[in-house]
Amino acid sequence: MDKDTGNVKDCHKESLNFIEEIIEQDIKNGLKQIVTRFPPEPNGYLHIGHAKSICLNFGLAEKYSGKCNLRFDDTNPVKEDTEYVDSFKEDVKWLGFDWAGEYYASDYFGQLYDWAEKLIYRGLAYVDDQSQEEIRGTRGTVTVPGKESPYRSRSVEENLDLFRRMKNGEFKDGEKVLRAKIDMSHPNMLMRDPIMYRIIHTDHHRTGNQWCIYPMYDYAHGESDSIEKVTHSICTLEFDVHRPLYNWFIENLEIFPSRQYEFARLNLNYTVMSKRKLLQLVKENYVTGWDDPRMPTIVALRRRGYTPKSIRMFAEKVGVAKRDNVIDIGLLEFCVREDLNKRALRRMAVLDPVKLVITNYPEEKTEIINCVNNPEDSAEGTREVIFGRELYIEREDFMENPPKKYFRLSPGGEVRLRYSYIIKCQEVIKDKDENIIELRCTYDDQSHGGGSSDGRKVKGIIHWVNAKEAKIAEVRLFDRLFDKENPENVGEDGSFIDNLNPDSLKVVEAYVEPSLYASKVGDKFQFERLGYFCKDKNSTPEKPVFNRTVTLKDTWAKVSKK
Repeated sequence: MDKDTGNVKDCHKESLNFIEEIIEQDIKNGLKQIVTRFPPEPNGYLHIGHAKSICLNFGLAEKYSGKCNLRFDDTNPVKEDTEYVDSFKEDVKWLGFDWAGEYYASDYFGQLYDWAEKLIYRGLAYVDDQSQEEIRGTRGTVTVPGKESPYRSRSVEENLDLFRRMKNGEFKDGEKVLRAKIDMSHPNMLMRDPIMYRIIHTDHHRTGNQWCIYPMYDYAHGESDSIEKVTHSICTLEFDVHRPLYNWFIENLEIFPSRQYEFARLNLNYTVMSKRKLLQLVKENYVTGWDDPRMPTIVALRRRGYTPKSIRMFAEKVGVAKRDNVIDIGLLEFCVREDLNKRALRRMAVLDPVKLVITNYPEEKTEIINCVNNPEDSAEGTREVIFGRELYIEREDFMENPPKKYFRLSPGGEVRLRYSYIIKCQEVIKDKDENIIELRCTYDDQSHGGGSSDGRKVKGIIHWVNAKEAKIAEVRLFDRLFDKENPENVGEDGSFIDNLNPDSLKVVEAYVEPSLYASKVGDKFQFERLGYFCKDKNSTPEKPVFNRTVTLKDTWAKVSKK
């Protein structure tokens, strides 16, 4: 927005998505301020697909100096809870956004009821005594028109009386509904006299037992947008068939003409995002809860170590499209790597340790080595790590019979220990079962700092921890929850549950730098050469727990191509 003229500048260098093109045209045509909203139903936890919608709606309001409301479409008291409301607000704030107004569809129950009576007065709504099963049976098909209800011709007076008695609690659940009177032959089946109100005798999380009739989503949604003067009601593509009904209610009630626009929803491979299926995973204990770091929920991504910036970057890279497509989850992982590479402090940890003894290093000697905290950010400075005779290295950093171009440690081979010396393996100690239990090496005492006693270079660099100083930590190695690109692609008798990845979680006891004990829950680190990790809420002072956010490289792509 031009601060002097108040007009959107025409000098945009970046290409606009189709919604931005619409908004810019509306501003040129005289629109003073855009108003968007994020309207979740509080019946579960938000996931990465919702994050894209949050970024879009709030992002557009930011870009065009408008405002974005947070509205809870709480029209079904059976499934909704304040727990979800609170989690939604936390998620939106965590992503870096704030809302202009906090609203609830339940705030408008009185107005929605009055408007329903207005439609009855105009002969555009009627009370139907048929059950929902009977109504479904008379809707017809795409090629066959529906059948009109035998109660469709009730008088205005009778409909008003019955609707008011519904509101007063005189009927049981399912005994009657209020339907819009549109067209039972309409090619769009949603226009075939849709249900506006149903009877539900249960407490609502905000209105208590004040109401026993509740509006359907398709009735309440557009009117709520209208009440809030939403100029651009942005929703996902599956709601495009709902738009004619959205417009029908607004036009016949003669209220503020909010307009709906649809964009492609986010579909990720190796993931399910149906709330029903996510709830099944939780209830049947396939995961530990909505915040299990393998879940695609925002609260789970946060616990796993994803950052708000990485998710916003992901939403921007995915973009806004008019056609559904499947996004590779590797793009999400790329975004968090990009962000954490710049911000995560480096630490050394060994997940599968084998002891290494430097036999020519004095037994009682130790020395302090200054290690860089983050090579991407010099302001983070250095830390002191104690080096000594006995160390732990990763078991996979040693191979007895290595192939060609193997640059890690092997019998008679040399590597550099990270930040310190060149060592050479002289002896391999095994137990009675031929398991390697110790590596005995010598070191070049002139090789600290990158040099050597004779100017030689080594290609391999491996990390380590001091065996006497290192602390034990629990490390949870999370991977993708499903091992199929499309988990929902199952046979006739199959279930998406059949495609769960049995290796989605491995728990190991690791040796880590002592400084990690002083970290806080949520702190993020790069365990050098291993990946990015985040301190988990299950940590105790005696034993910290770290979740793997993502590996340093996309190892899954290599596996999936085999």
